[in-house]
Amino acid sequence: MPESLSLDRADGIAVITMRAPDRRNALTVEMATAMIEACETIDADPAIGAVIVTGEGGYFCAGGDRGVLARAGEDPAAPDTYAGMSTIYNAFARVGRLEPPTVAAIRGGALGAGLNLALASDIRVVADDAVLLSGFLPIGLHPGGGHSLLLARAGGRETANALELFGERLTGIEAVERGLAWKAVPSDQVDGCARELAAVPAADPELARRTAASMRRIAGPPLIPWEAALDLERSSQMWSMRRKSLSD
Repeated sequence: MPESLSLDRADGIAVITMRAPDRRNALTVEMATAMIEACETIDADPAIGAVIVTGEGGYFCAGGDRGVLARAGEDPAAPDTYAGMSTIYNAFARVGRLEPPTVAAIRGGALGAGLNLALASDIRVVADDAVLLSGFLPIGLHPGGGHSLLLARAGGRETANALELFGERLTGIEAVERGLAWKAVPSDQVDGCARELAAVPAADPELARRTAASMRRIAGPPLIPWEAALDLERSSQMWSMRRKSLSD
């Protein structure tokens, strides 16, 4: 694992921690690659019955790294650029496909692709003063990574439209009220609350994995596959990146 991400395993719980507080844990290609590798390691370990995803330094994830997005805007179709953006998309999609149940422990905020990552988990614990926001339109970008799908799946059409189309933001308490999170607690209690939740499936990893698979088949799949949502948003997001690059 690179320094920007760590994987810890103990007592049936795996913890994926983004460790780039200087950029509020914004996702780079390197970090996204490490996250995918961490997910592969977790699924290969039958002793893991629950996963917590969190960020170091008081902020969950500020989305895609601005440098990565700027380079994508210069030449969206360049093979390296295209592959790099795909890696970032696939990072939170891979979290969404983890075999054990997953908990996102959110302090500070979740923005853009960081919100995608949070919504990819099965359940979310948020600091009551955390901020959840879409954030794409205010910076001149079309949403990507299945953002619309994830928002609508978690919060319904009204909430999804308010965040994505109208730039509204939610505190942790409001996120719970609107169905985007399970519990809001003071910031210093987020990790402990996430561990309390994770301890239940972690006690029986085999049953937890089977139950998570059943639950996702019954209640989790959206109206279209996540892969289709990635493709539907991608061309418009690449267009918006190119337009932004030309206007800056």
